[in-house]
Amino acid sequence: MAEGTDGVRPSQAPPREPTPSPRSPRRAPVVAAMMLAMALAALDGTVIATAVPQIVGDLGGFSVFSWLFSGYLLAVTVTIPVYGRLSDSYGRKPVLVVGIVLFLVGSLLCAAAWNMASLIAFRVLQGLGGGALQGTVQTIAADLYPLKERPKIQARLSSVWAASAVAGPAVGGLLTTYADWRWIFLVNLPVGGLALWLTVRYLVEPQRAHLPGLPGRPRVDWPGALLVFASGAVVLTALVQGGVAWPWLSAPSLGLLGAGAVLVAATVLVECRAVAPIVPGWVWRRRPIAAVNLALGALGLLMVAPSVFLPTYAQAVLGLGPMAAGFVLSVMILSWPLSASFSHHVYRRVGFRQSALIGMTLAMLTLLVFPLLPYPGEPWQPALLMLVLGAALGLFQLPLIVGVQSTVGWSERGTATGSVLFCRQTGQSLGAALFGAVANTTLTAHLGSSADLDTAARALSDPAALAPAAAESLRRAVDAAVEYVYLGAAAAAALAVLALLLLAPRRFPVLREGEAD
Repeated sequence: MAEGTDGVRPSQAPPREPTPSPRSPRRAPVVAAMMLAMALAALDGTVIATAVPQIVGDLGGFSVFSWLFSGYLLAVTVTIPVYGRLSDSYGRKPVLVVGIVLFLVGSLLCAAAWNMASLIAFRVLQGLGGGALQGTVQTIAADLYPLKERPKIQARLSSVWAASAVAGPAVGGLLTTYADWRWIFLVNLPVGGLALWLTVRYLVEPQRAHLPGLPGRPRVDWPGALLVFASGAVVLTALVQGGVAWPWLSAPSLGLLGAGAVLVAATVLVECRAVAPIVPGWVWRRRPIAAVNLALGALGLLMVAPSVFLPTYAQAVLGLGPMAAGFVLSVMILSWPLSASFSHHVYRRVGFRQSALIGMTLAMLTLLVFPLLPYPGEPWQPALLMLVLGAALGLFQLPLIVGVQSTVGWSERGTATGSVLFCRQTGQSLGAALFGAVANTTLTAHLGSSADLDTAARALSDPAALAPAAAESLRRAVDAAVEYVYLGAAAAAALAVLALLLLAPRRFPVLREGEAD
């Protein structure tokens, strides 16, 4: 069979599925709407971090404030596959509109929260909207752009995440210092309002009657959607809170994991019998999608090392302040979208699979170098590694997402995109639990008593309160803990490489232009 110019193999496909023309003059405002919607979801994960002391001081609830992050993350993760299936059944536009509205209502209610419990509940409502924003925006990008142009829009969306990660803490700090923490949520309203207006005004989708396989009224597996949501929420709660809110072998952890196993089994049973399942079996039966699901799950796992543990390492071991520690991480976030924007030059020549293998192999080697850094070392050394890591991961992730989206037509693209994003988010939750346990176990082994990384980092933030020998011992223990985490991240990278080598075809069966779009 003839090969396309992208280094991938075209496949036989169903009749053409029309979408808005990529040359349409209305594409620009739709792209602006997508970037604004993505900015809402991206900023919300970082801007609130610097306001936690003020929020706790105003509302109380210090013992449960971590749910401001966990509750939002859980809601986003478990709803991504549901929204992906709904976008294939009802269209992208209504799902995106509902997501923006839910996010804005949640933001307004967060600004009006009267105690920590209400704020957490409204953060969960925000997350229900955030799940629609993340998956649907990625799907619309694939709808609007043909394969050759897809890296451009994906690079723009990646740049939104990068800019938000760098600017979020600064924006949160400014609003908290010179205004009030409630403005962190109120600033979402004009941004989201503009995104909503642009979406309603300019996003035009094909009529369902023109889409093969989707005649008449759409059918949605609502019992399956409820079970996917319930099972995901229970399992992820066990992973996020285990070892933090309660010990791993305690009754709450064991109870949640047992209930999660029962719900997962029920979900599989219901989905196998459903006419239009939320998570159809083909996302695991098709080798390209199954391989990418596993590979992006491993990506989420390894990303915990730099995003969660590197700032602690920079402050506790290198002695940097919060801003400087953030810069060590930000170089990775800046090199990632830059690498992604050039990745099409690679995958057009060698294919999606080979491009991703090159990127993840380089990422694995970079992660393995981290434990070899001298102690205590210089800040430029981990910053250089993170610069290389970001470039490697940009070369890995974008070709896989573009590749998966290019193997399916309009009526399956939302489900396929939601599947890979869900696996990445789940991997991140699993990584936080797994590597947290690794770090705390290492600290306990070095210090000879029960310890955790957060306590050690807080103690080292005030070195004058510790004897020099105790501070040095604690600093070396933190260094060892983070080194083991990076070795675990390298193992996750190796798993991603194995998934691609063993499962992914050498050339993805890409639909011909016009058939896919």
